[in-house]
Amino acid sequence: MTFEQVALELRQLNEKVPKPLRLPSEHEVAGAESRLGVSFHPEFRRYLLELSDVVFGPFEPVTLTIPDSHTHLDRVASHAWSDWGVPRDLIPICHDNADFYCVTKDGDVVFWSHDMHDLSGEKWSSVKHWIKDVWIEETKSF
Repeated sequence: MTFEQVALELRQLNEKVPKPLRLPSEHEVAGAESRLGVSFHPEFRRYLLELSDVVFGPFEPVTLTIPDSHTHLDRVASHAWSDWGVPRDLIPICHDNADFYCVTKDGDVVFWSHDMHDLSGEKWSSVKHWIKDVWIEETKSF
C-alpha cells in the first residue's frame, strides 16, 4: 500500500461541506514547523500538503489554513502539550476528545490516552497506515 493509494481512497470518501478547506502551501507548513519548534516527518508533511483538506467521518485530523479552527495544528498541539502532558516530541495529528493520535520523529503514529496520561501501546508504522486503519476503516465501521 502506497501513500498515493491511501490518498486516492481517502479523496474518494471526501464529504462535500458548505465551506471546503484549502490545502496549505509549503510556506504555511514551514511556518508551522517554525512556530512549534519542530521538523515534521516527511509523510506527515505530505499529509498536510495533500490531504489536510479532506472531511470524512467523525475524525478531524489537524489542519493549517484556518488559524481559529479547533483543528488548527498550533491549537491542537498547544492543548495536547500544555493541558494533557503529551510530550513535545509527539506531534498531534488528530484529537479525539482528550486523546491524541501523534506522529513521532520516526514517522510512527502513536495513541496518547488521557486516562492513562501516557501512550496506550497502540501504534501504526506510518501516517498512511493510520489514515487507512483508523480514519478510513474505523469510520466505515460506524
